[in-house]
Amino acid sequence: MANFRTHLVVAAAGGAVVSYGGWQAGLWETWQALPMLALVSLGGILPDIDADRSRAIRLVFHLLAVLAVVVSALVLQGRLSTAELLLACGASYLGVRHLAGRVFARLTVHRGIWHSLLAAVFCGLSTTALSYRLLDQPDALAWSHGLALTLGFMLHLLLDELYSVDLTGARIKRSFGTAFKPLDWRSPGNSLAMMAVGASLLPWLPAWSVLVGLFDQGASLWR
Repeated sequence: MANFRTHLVVAAAGGAVVSYGGWQAGLWETWQALPMLALVSLGGILPDIDADRSRAIRLVFHLLAVLAVVVSALVLQGRLSTAELLLACGASYLGVRHLAGRVFARLTVHRGIWHSLLAAVFCGLSTTALSYRLLDQPDALAWSHGLALTLGFMLHLLLDELYSVDLTGARIKRSFGTAFKPLDWRSPGNSLAMMAVGASLLPWLPAWSVLVGLFDQGASLWR
C-alpha cells in the first residue's frame, strides 16, 4: 500500500495535468483551475479516511469541520447574536472534527467500503451536489468538480493495487484486490446504504446532459 505522501504527490500531479489541460481546452477560467487541482489532490487521499490513525482522516475531518463552520455562519447569520453565532460555529467545528470523526472511525474498517468504485462515485456525486446547490456553481463546473474528486479517488485505488504487486519478488501480496473493487463484498449492507444515500442525491444534481457534454469534449481532445 502506498503511503500518504505518495498518494498526495501522484494525485497532485494528476490534478495539475487536469487543471492545466482543462484551462487550455477552455473548460474553465484560470482562477477556476486551482480548485480543480485541490479536488483531485483531496480525492487522492480521501479513501484512507477509513484508517483510524491516518493523516488522511485528520486532514479530511478538519476540512469538513471548517466547511461546517462556514455553512453555520451563512445559515445562522442574522438569526443569532454575535456571541450566539460564535458559540454555534464553535460547536459545529467540534462536533464535526471530533464527534463525527470518532463515530466514523468506529463504523468503518480499513480497505472496506471506502476503498471501492462505489465510494468514488458517491464522493463525486456529493461534491457535485455541494458545488451546485451550496456554492451555486454553473452546471458544467459543478460536474467538473465532482469528476475531479472522483479522478483523484480512483488514482488512489489504482495506486494501492499497483503496490499490491511485488514485481521484484514476482509475487502478488495478500492485499491485492482489496482497493480497486466495485463495492465492499464483505459488508453488502454498507454498500446498499451508500447506494441509497447516493440515490437520494439525484434531485440535487445538475442536468445529466451537461455531464455527457463534458465527456464528449474530453473525448474530442484525444482525437
